[in-house]
Amino acid sequence: MTGTTRKHTALPKAEILIEALPWLTRHHGKTVVIKFGGNAMVNEELKAAFAQDVVFLRHAGLKPVVVHGGGPQISAQLDRHGLVSEFKAGLRVTTPEAMDVVRMVLAGQVQRELVGLLNQHGPFAIGMTGEDAHTISAVQHKPEIEGEQVDIGRVGEITAIDTGAIEALLEDGRIPVVSSIARSADDGHVYNVNADTAAAALAAALKAETLMVLTDVEGLYADWPHSDEVISRLTVSELEKLLPELSSGMVPKMEGCLHAVRNGVRTARVIDGRVQHSILLEIFTDSGIGTMVLPDPQDPAAPGGAQT
Repeated sequence: MTGTTRKHTALPKAEILIEALPWLTRHHGKTVVIKFGGNAMVNEELKAAFAQDVVFLRHAGLKPVVVHGGGPQISAQLDRHGLVSEFKAGLRVTTPEAMDVVRMVLAGQVQRELVGLLNQHGPFAIGMTGEDAHTISAVQHKPEIEGEQVDIGRVGEITAIDTGAIEALLEDGRIPVVSSIARSADDGHVYNVNADTAAAALAAALKAETLMVLTDVEGLYADWPHSDEVISRLTVSELEKLLPELSSGMVPKMEGCLHAVRNGVRTARVIDGRVQHSILLEIFTDSGIGTMVLPDPQDPAAPGGAQT
């Protein structure tokens, strides 16, 4: 290979690094909460790429926090135990027996695998659940169906967040990996919490720079199913108007984005977890992918106004 050829092949790499520079500067030292879910949780190549992205963020001077659920893995394990997976109002009915399985899968299987993938790159990741150090507290959530509250078992609604343990880990250069399980101060029970909701609540409590929610679509569609045009950015007020029209799967993700940005997180993004290295593409490139939720320009929770 000649010197001229080497220059030509190396130049695009340098250009990519230069393009990332303003974003590296802007995000340096900032906390980023990432909700790990969708296809990225079950595809081996996507899992490995996700781990690389998170470790890259840490090496680039950011403070990543990972929050995860585990719907497919929970369903598979419930089947093995002969327990029926039943859903009401879009939420899994969680009996005490099912809750034991949920806890085992999230903290003992999904979390351990993710911690292992991250730690292939160094001694960074530490797994915890919302139970640890009272990180997430909850009460029983009873959704309304046809005007009546329905008991769906050990499904939790978040009442409080204590960020002390996570902040201590971040200061020590670690990557917290949090399973979306909470304990109630009222009855002592352990509850299964929606991971999108948990990630949003943690992002708000940590005053994170951004919340990133991995999903299995390109972003928020402008007129689904009639169009596959993705809304690249919108304000919280614009999102609030759209919420009643959204598909049930997108509601907790977009409600989470809304909550986060309303409570001091600068941006929230829904990104396509089926794309390898989607996290890096979203944070460090001009083009970005997915949908970004920004504060309203006059929103007092957004010092300095909307950010890109």
